[in-house]
Amino acid sequence: MICKDFQGLKLSQLGFGTMRLPLREDRSIDEEQAAAMTAEAIAKGVNYFDTAWPYHGGKSETVIGEILKQYPRESFYLADKFPGHQIAPSYDVKAVFEHQLEKCGVGYFDFYLLHNVYENSIAVYEDERWGILPYLLEQKKNGRIRHLGFSTHAGVPALEAFLEKHTDEMEFCQIELNYLDWTLQQAKEKCELLNRYNIPIWVMEPVRGGKLANLPAAAQEKLRALRPDASDASWALRWVQEIPGVTMILSGMSNMAQMQDNLATFDHPEPLSAEEQALLLETLRVLKKGGTFAIHDLMSPGRYGDMQAFVQKLRDMGYERVELMDTTDGSFMTPKEAGRLMLRGSTLLVGRK
Repeated sequence: MICKDFQGLKLSQLGFGTMRLPLREDRSIDEEQAAAMTAEAIAKGVNYFDTAWPYHGGKSETVIGEILKQYPRESFYLADKFPGHQIAPSYDVKAVFEHQLEKCGVGYFDFYLLHNVYENSIAVYEDERWGILPYLLEQKKNGRIRHLGFSTHAGVPALEAFLEKHTDEMEFCQIELNYLDWTLQQAKEKCELLNRYNIPIWVMEPVRGGKLANLPAAAQEKLRALRPDASDASWALRWVQEIPGVTMILSGMSNMAQMQDNLATFDHPEPLSAEEQALLLETLRVLKKGGTFAIHDLMSPGRYGDMQAFVQKLRDMGYERVELMDTTDGSFMTPKEAGRLMLRGSTLLVGRK
């Protein structure tokens, strides 16, 4: 297992993210399969587990906490997050934190994050009425949080403004990072910014929610010609491993096959060759002549910038019928449903070349 040093700790570079745990037919978490996957991960050297308040409707913390009870507490690192990104009329940080410890069955969190610090939630985390950051810093002082950081989907200006005020308090930062978002969501600029502030990088969505684990046939053909036995996901993960400043790479694995494939990728370092790097960049040419495309994400200005300008740029490049579709206008879900599901800004970018 590839390991990285973090303040004297030896962390497995592959972390088990619990946002996409295996499910039964009724959509409940398959605890037995999740336990088997955890056992396989630990046996192969994974020691970092990541959960959060909203994952699986609040069930992720309970399930992973129950599974980890069978292992010595000092043998793993557990990360959880405060849900200040869920905009609400009020916040009780103490009640949430205590409930999270109870749900996970632990006396402390090794890593704790402000969940999704972005343009709208920064005010929540800094609001003196709620005292979120002071309380969490107090818990760190008392040993109930060993390391404090934050995750973010913010644009570069908001991220830099937050770092400018809180660099001394934040020990690491979790961002969406993969070879597609390197340019699409300014991940390159975010990495450069975090490196300038000497903030270690935690990676979420290294295969972009599975998009880079299931490439179009034309892209797969070229990759398989060079490495016949390599999965699409392994290419994406090897790319992320090489980004300067990256310490932790989280993967939300949903079955044993995904777990075993990722464990093989992190068994030992295998840097991409110049030929492989060039070939991987070629896979970004998803929008091929004569093909249609549909990209779905939370396309807020903070994450993507001016999408209308991007649409016009695509049209100028020869793409046809390019449009942005607001999926929260009732066509896919109502605005109220989008808010409840934390999907404000949910948008489809569609077109044809």
